[in-house]
Amino acid sequence: MEDLPGKSQSVVKGLRRVACLLLLLPLLPAAEPVVAATAPRPNVVLIVADDLEAGTLAYFPNITQHLVREGASFDRFFVTNSWCCPSRASILRSQYVHSHGVFTNTAPEGGFDSFHAQGLERSTIGVWMQNAGYRTALMGKFLNHYPGDTADEEYVPPGWDEWAVPVRNLYEEYGYRLNENGILADYGWAEEDYLSDVLARKSRDFIAESQEPFFLYLAPIAPHHPANPAARHIAAFPLVMAPRTPSFNQVDASLEPLWMRELPMLDQPQIDAIDERHRARLRAMLGVDDLVGSVVEALRSTGRLENTYIIFTSDNGFHLGTHRIPNGKTTPFEEAIRVPFVVRGPGVRAGSTINHLGVTVDLAVTIAELAGATAPAFAEGRSLVPLLRGQSPAKWRKNVLVEFTRPANRASAKQTPVPAYQALRTDRYTYVRYDTGERQLYDLQVDPYQLRNLAGEADPVLLAGLDERLAGMVACSGASCRQADMRE
Repeated sequence: MEDLPGKSQSVVKGLRRVACLLLLLPLLPAAEPVVAATAPRPNVVLIVADDLEAGTLAYFPNITQHLVREGASFDRFFVTNSWCCPSRASILRSQYVHSHGVFTNTAPEGGFDSFHAQGLERSTIGVWMQNAGYRTALMGKFLNHYPGDTADEEYVPPGWDEWAVPVRNLYEEYGYRLNENGILADYGWAEEDYLSDVLARKSRDFIAESQEPFFLYLAPIAPHHPANPAARHIAAFPLVMAPRTPSFNQVDASLEPLWMRELPMLDQPQIDAIDERHRARLRAMLGVDDLVGSVVEALRSTGRLENTYIIFTSDNGFHLGTHRIPNGKTTPFEEAIRVPFVVRGPGVRAGSTINHLGVTVDLAVTIAELAGATAPAFAEGRSLVPLLRGQSPAKWRKNVLVEFTRPANRASAKQTPVPAYQALRTDRYTYVRYDTGERQLYDLQVDPYQLRNLAGEADPVLLAGLDERLAGMVACSGASCRQADMRE
C-alpha cells in the first residue's frame, strides 16, 4: 500500500472503513419504523328536520351554501314509514318497521312507550358510537310522546353523554320544558327561548367542549305544525305559494283506492290555507337554517370543520295539496316518502348528486362505518360510504320497503284516512298493497307525479313479480334484508 499514490491510499482506507461498518451493521440497534400518521377519527353531525318534504332546500341559504354546494345530495332518498315515530325508530336502529315494531306515533303499538317497553334504546346509534369512544349528544326531538307513561320526565336513555330533549309542549318552540341531562328546565316566550336557537347555543357549547371525537344528533322541530317561526323570520316569504305540480288538487281519482276517491277536490279557501301553511313552514325552517349556520361556524372556529361529516335529512315528507290532500303525510306517494338527504365531509365531492336508492335504515350503519363503530347483526341498512366516496357499487338495492299501520288510538287514527299498507319503491315503479285488498301501481318513468294507477290493467306477470319482491322485503330480517332489497 506504501507504493500507491497518496490519493489511491485514501480511497483504499475509505473502502476499509465502509467494510468494517457493514460487518458491524447487524450489531447496531434497529432504526425506529416509519409509520404514517393516522388521521383523527371524524366527527359526525346528524340533523333531522321534522316533516320536511323534498325540493325545498333552495329556500335556505345556510343549508344551500354549506351543505348542498359543499356536499353530495341524494335525489332518491326514502323513509321506511312516512310518520314521525316509526321513521325515527328506523333511524336510531337501522331496522325496517316490521323489525323494530314501533308501528305508530302512539301507545300501545307505537310512540316512545313502545320503543322503551321493548328495550330498543339499549342498542341505538348513540350506544354504538359511545362504545366506539365517541362523545355523544342528542338535542331536540327524540321519539313521539317521550317520556310517555313508562318513564319519568328526568329519564335519559342509554347512549347519550349530553341530552337536551323537550318533554312538554315541544311543537310550539316556545313555552316548553327541556330535559337537560336529567335536570328539568322551563323555557318561556322570550325571543332567546326559541327552541332552534337554544339548540344552536347548546350545539356550539358541545362542539367547543368536546376533546375526543363526537357524534351530535340534532333534531329540530320545524317545520312540523304549527310551524312557529322565530320573531326575526315572521314576515319572510310573503308571496310564496305551495308548488302547483300536476298532482296538486288531482282532478281524476277514479282509478284510485276508495280512501282517495272519497277525498273532495280542494276549494279556494282550502288552497289559500295551503299556501299560508307553506309560508309558515318555510319561515319556521329559517330557524333550522340558522342552526345549521351556527353549527358550521362552531366547527370552523374550533378547527374541526374539515374533519366532520354533516348529514341533513328529514323523518318524512309532507303533502301540501297534492293528490287532493290539503296537508299531512302517512301516504305511499313521493311527496310523503321521499325526503332531502345531503352529506358533506372528508372525501365527499362538493356539489355532487347521487342517484342510487337510499333509505333511512342506511343512516346508522353509514355513521358507524365513518366512525369505525360496530353495528349489530340486527342492522338492516346499507352503508352509504362507498357512494359518498364516489364509487358505484356493482350490486346495490333495487327495492325500498315502506310500511304503514293504522293506529289503534282513535284520536291518532282521525289524523289520516289512509288504510294500512305495504309499499315497494323500485327504480321504476311504486307498488302498494293495502290491507283492504286494493292496490296501486305507478310507472314513474312515464308518470312521475303518480296520476294514473295501473294496478287494474297491468301485466299480471309484472304484478306477480312486484308482489313477490314486496313479500321478500316484508319477511326480511337483519342481513337478509340486504339480499331481499336486490331482488329483481
